[in-house]
Amino acid sequence: MREIQVQTITDVVEKLCIEANQFLPKDVQDAIKTCRACEDWDIAKGVLDNIITNYEIAERECVPICQDTGMACVFLEIGQDVHFVGGNLTDAINEGVRRGYANGYLRKSVVADPVRRGNTGDNTPAMIYTEIVDGDQVKVTVGPKGFGSENMSAIRMFKPSAGLQGIKDFILETVEIAGPNPCPPMTIGVGIGGTFDKAALLAKKALMRPIDVPNPDPFYADLEKEMLEKVNKLGIGPQGFGGKSTAIGLNIETLPTHIAGMPCAININCHVTRHKSEVI
Repeated sequence: MREIQVQTITDVVEKLCIEANQFLPKDVQDAIKTCRACEDWDIAKGVLDNIITNYEIAERECVPICQDTGMACVFLEIGQDVHFVGGNLTDAINEGVRRGYANGYLRKSVVADPVRRGNTGDNTPAMIYTEIVDGDQVKVTVGPKGFGSENMSAIRMFKPSAGLQGIKDFILETVEIAGPNPCPPMTIGVGIGGTFDKAALLAKKALMRPIDVPNPDPFYADLEKEMLEKVNKLGIGPQGFGGKSTAIGLNIETLPTHIAGMPCAININCHVTRHKSEVI
């Protein structure tokens, strides 16, 4: 059994909150540059040039890539041979978010009550997701999620009779409705299977996978490629001004489900697809 002080979790979460908001992952940068090279519409090229300049400035000057520094989504893959000591794990994570958003000069965007509102003032609480895995390590991933894109997400409880075509149509319908709102070129996470809540989590976890890493199942890898091509044929383009680059990536994650259902969730992210991980 390995003991890990929760203070270590606080320190790592603080650092990841800041770094995730300042440094765009290389796979996302490369995808945006690839889109720029493929565009022949002047406005689309200009928008992508501005996007590239923006993330380069953020990286060089260590400032946030976007003013919406998001709600902190914290994923922990916890080895079953780990024992946390020195305090409460949830409190430690939230303290890390609190410090990260204060010390990184990041916007505080969380309200205490969904209806009555009232800003919490420190961007807590974090949205925390835990998974027990083999080993004695902990992988911490922080994915700040802005709500211009989160608001464009959707879930649908299909009957099995809807088939694969129903899922394909749902993806295209959701992206078309989203239009320019999620600041395209967007990244699309698709979760299929599980239950109502699990499908949504799968979709969000899909956004944490590098967009240049296909699903290990060839069937779903082919579906990712097919749907990305179809999304880009919608012509929404960068920031909605038209062009070939409506999305830079589309990842699918799946789980077994009930014989009577086929849940499908779509979690959309903007071109600032931020996530940063560290293993303790």
